[in-house]
Amino acid sequence: MKRIYIKAFNQLKKLGCPVFERGDVDGFIISAEHPESWQWADIYTSRRDWGGQETSPVLEKILEDNRLFCEWENAGCLIVHPA
Repeated sequence: MKRIYIKAFNQLKKLGCPVFERGDVDGFIISAEHPESWQWADIYTSRRDWGGQETSPVLEKILEDNRLFCEWENAGCLIVHPA
């Protein structure tokens, strides 16, 4: 994994976010199929407590602070990219 992703990866992992390295992406992915994923992302629901977004404000803040963002690859996976 490239250096720019490591801090955010470790912060999210420490909080219990289902983050994984994947060989075909430079950074990492966030699972939306893990049993605890509902706390971090849900493509099917825009949650009111998340400001109508599909991803947790905590997740977004950590990524933003590390100059990263995420986007849906499919309904089960978010890919993290440099901003």
